[in-house]
This record gives sequence, structure tokens and C-alpha cells, in this order.
Amino acid sequence: MIATIISHPLCHAHQMPETHPECPARLDAINNQLMANGIDGLLYYRDALPASDEQLLRVHTPEHLQKITAAIPEQGIHFFADDVYLSPASLTAARHAAGAAVMGVDMIMAGTTDAVFCNVRPPGHHAERARAMGFCIINNIAVAAAHALEHYGLTRVAIIDFDVHHGNGTQDIFFNDARVLFCSSFQYPFYPHTNIDDAPAHIINTPLPATCRSQGFRDAITAQWLPALKQFKPQMIFISAGFDAYIDDDMSSISLVEQDYGWITQELRKLMEESKSVAPPDQCHGIVSVLEGGYDLLGLGRCAVAHIKALAKIQG
Repeated sequence: MIATIISHPLCHAHQMPETHPECPARLDAINNQLMANGIDGLLYYRDALPASDEQLLRVHTPEHLQKITAAIPEQGIHFFADDVYLSPASLTAARHAAGAAVMGVDMIMAGTTDAVFCNVRPPGHHAERARAMGFCIINNIAVAAAHALEHYGLTRVAIIDFDVHHGNGTQDIFFNDARVLFCSSFQYPFYPHTNIDDAPAHIINTPLPATCRSQGFRDAITAQWLPALKQFKPQMIFISAGFDAYIDDDMSSISLVEQDYGWITQELRKLMEESKSVAPPDQCHGIVSVLEGGYDLLGLGRCAVAHIKALAKIQG
């Protein structure tokens, strides 16, 4: 199947303060690298639809949406909370970012594709059920996972988060939902300073030291995530794809390279393909990946291309 890129021009319309690292140019950096590598023509492109209130309210409280809606400014950029800024189109952009992930689920369940990358912003994995924080307004990956569970009746989904910051929002939303295997790697100690002690068995937190390099990352994933995924047998895999652990990204001290993102994506794709040989309830329908962090623009483009090539099984 042809892998799919889902985005929307309105994701550029969410404005942040000048020189802020979470900027619209991040989306362009990925698109430009896809073209520079000559693989843009090998992918299927779709424009996202906005997520509905029903889809958002599966993971967020009504008060959360009401508070954001009331805070959207008529003009300019408004500080909202904990490094979250709102501009006139911010909620519209966030709805399209979450809607892209929902569309990815729909396309996979329809058999149109088996791998989707959502090139969207604002990011989402820090957004808790009732709290926006850390550049994140709506938890895009959580909205998509809940859609797979509630709309399609899946009973086991996995969320893989390799952003350099802990996916505290995703953990908050699914903390008591054993249908979701949540695996998060992150520099530790580091923002958002989540309490990772006493997590239930379906949440696998993988703290990494600031000195972590490629081999330490791969060893941790191989030891902790891959056996858990094989045992869990997810019916769909979701990826919070943050590329801010890249060696040239000033956001962190961990030093991964683009090949590491290709490697972990290949491992996840391999798990999905191996599941096709088992009975339908244990088959994995596909992978939906959603952009989270990554702020060195050249590095972001390179890492995202390595990730997308692995999703799409493009060699070279």
C-alpha cells in the first residue's frame, strides 16, 4: 500500500511569538526534505478534516474546550498557559491537527493505506485531559487512539512516544485504560517532570540520561518496548513522532541521529507485518504517526524523512 501524508494549510496559521522554536516553518522543513529526497511523488497526500467536538471530548473535558475557545484572541498572540500561546486561528489549527490523525485511522480501517504520517501542528502529547501545556492545546494522538477504540471497537492499541520529552498528557488521558499500551522514552530528569513512579503495567516509561546516544536508545527500546508490544498484540500502532532528541537540536542533550528514527520505525513496521500471519483479532491494521517535537529545522526534515521512508518501505 502507498503510505499517506496528511496535513492542512491551516496548521500553518497557528502563530507563536517571533523566534519561538514551535513555528510554521517546521512543516515546510519536512515537505522540503521529502522533495529534496525525491520521494514526495511516492506518497499519497490528503488534506485533513477538522476533528469534531465528539472526537475531542473522548479525551478532553468540556471545560477544557470551553476555556480554550473563550481565550482565542481576535488578533495578535495571547499567552494562555505554560508555554502555550493562542492566536486567532489556533483552535482551528489544533482541530485540523487532531482531525488529520482521525483521518489516518479512518483510512487505515478502510484499507486505503497501512501507514500514515500527519505533518501537523500544534503538537499534542503534553496536553492533558483538562490542561494545555508545553506548546500543546489538543492531544492529537490521544484523539486518534480514542477514535480507533470507540468508533471502530478496537480493544488494543499501542502509542509509541519517542519525543525527547515525556508524553505526560497521553499518560494522563490513558492512565486507567488498559486497552492502551503507552511507551514513552524521554530525557530524565527533564521537562515536564512527570511523576513516573507507580505507573500501571500498560504504561512503560523509559527515562534516558542526558548522555544517551544511539546505542543506549536502541538497547532500551529493544529491552523494554519490543517484547511488550509482541505480548500486547496491538490492533493499531500510534506514534508520537518527536525528533527533538536529534544531536543538533538545542531542545535537549540526548544525541540521536536520523538512522535511529529509521530503525525504530522499521521495528514497528516489522511488528505490524508479522501480525498479518495471525488470526484477525490479533492483526495490526496499520500505523498512524503524528508529528510532535523537533526544532532544528534541517535535522527535523532529515529525521522525519528517515521515519517516513521506513513507514513507506522506501529503500535508500
